[in-house]
Amino acid sequence: MLEDKQRWNERYLDNPMPQEVSPLVAKYISHAKVGQAIDIACGTGRNTHYLADLGFMVDAVDISDYALGKVKKSAMINKIDTDLDKYNLTPNQYDLIVNVNYLNRRLVSQMKDALKSGGVLMFETFIVAHGDFNMPTTNLDYLLRKNELLHSFIGLDVIYYEERVDTNLRGEKIKVASLVAKKA
Repeated sequence: MLEDKQRWNERYLDNPMPQEVSPLVAKYISHAKVGQAIDIACGTGRNTHYLADLGFMVDAVDISDYALGKVKKSAMINKIDTDLDKYNLTPNQYDLIVNVNYLNRRLVSQMKDALKSGGVLMFETFIVAHGDFNMPTTNLDYLLRKNELLHSFIGLDVIYYEERVDTNLRGEKIKVASLVAKKA
């Protein structure tokens, strides 16, 4: 865990990270009932802050204490400094689960169980890209395969799904999958 924490702290220090709320979250937030939310791998809190400002009580979870230090202190935000390889989600806990630019397959079934009835999942992360894309493929454990995100959440009602080419903050082309789904 200490090595992962150090690696992520260095990554936040060395690489530009998005500061604005994820467009996916902003566009589809109206589908979620304001209540308890979790921002998985929240980073410096761009989505956490947005949700808290809308009235959500947010569990902001990340392994990087540097990143969590950038998350505002607020009665609406519960910062959780933990290794997501070991952290477990509480069943039937959340009205909204946000997971952006992070993949931990161990948490997929837990996410389904952690949603309350009517709860919304917003999930967006990188796909294995071939050809001209610059997405590093050194560790495929952290990259989705084609249609994997959609298949991972069978059983939820899909509101939106897309796989697309996008551009990162460094101007490099990347491939991304986005899903918004609701638990019946």
